[in-house]
Amino acid sequence: MNSILLRPAIPENDFAEIALLISSQEDEPTSEYALREDYAASKASLIRMMAAEDEQGQLLGFYWAYRNKVEPERVSFYLVVKPEHRGRGAGRVLYEDMLHAVQAAQSRKIRTSVLDSCPEGRGFVEKRAFNQIRHQIGMELDLQAFDDRPYDAILARLQKDGFCFTTMSELGDTEEAQRKLYALNDAAQATTPGQGGEHAWSSFEDFQKSVCQSDWYRPAGQIVAIDTNTGAWAGMSAITRRPGQDYAYNLFTGVDLPYRGRKLGQAVKVLALRHARLALQARTVRTHHNTKNLPMIAIDQKFGYRLISGAYLMEKNLE
Repeated sequence: MNSILLRPAIPENDFAEIALLISSQEDEPTSEYALREDYAASKASLIRMMAAEDEQGQLLGFYWAYRNKVEPERVSFYLVVKPEHRGRGAGRVLYEDMLHAVQAAQSRKIRTSVLDSCPEGRGFVEKRAFNQIRHQIGMELDLQAFDDRPYDAILARLQKDGFCFTTMSELGDTEEAQRKLYALNDAAQATTPGQGGEHAWSSFEDFQKSVCQSDWYRPAGQIVAIDTNTGAWAGMSAITRRPGQDYAYNLFTGVDLPYRGRKLGQAVKVLALRHARLALQARTVRTHHNTKNLPMIAIDQKFGYRLISGAYLMEKNLE
């Protein structure tokens, strides 16, 4: 077996090949451009990014590790090895280098995601004392078969009760609107069953940069329900279609805690699906849910979503 050599991964030289590798192994394909965007967004919190190659300079695998912006003592990493080189030590060498860098940064926990359709990936991390903390299931809807007409009655009732359904585009996508969208997203996500109170963003500025200024953000695909009696933003559903993909992706649908149980989740999601069908010209829609988020899973099952592969979120305590 040839020696396994580690070197810093260089975006300009490596990201095209790494993007192809990631796309061949993941359900959600990526591109060199998307990888560069992710790198730019996480560069400030990056701990280490390394590539493994053989003596001939052939890329074998890659990892990057970065601090969580909300909890800096927690590190997330992504590690991938070409299938034909697995079981030959490249993954072990990459992981040990990553672990050393993370420990030197005095991190307390490390996390990674493993496809639930990849038992060898789960075995790799379980062998290294990782435990499952969350399971994200994938779901897909055939828009051609979805009949949204029965939900007009729910929308009409909610409008009669004082709810206004609009989009960030119709609201002008102003900073004031983005701040309200952030507050709703943050509150709804943190209180989603199985989320454990964890927040996705450290501040509005973090949300604005990683969401509102991202290439996938479409103001017209950010559906919002506003309680006109109080002015409160009650629910939302975000949907987009990335370049090169033949399906739309429902990033998140959430309802603020005081408004749950009134079918607002169904209402904003139906409007998001209509947008996907008419404006985005998508034939299917995909999404992911925490397995403990039973109310939202029930909505998608009612709509006709089917299960597809998902991912396990695995964590190791370094203390």
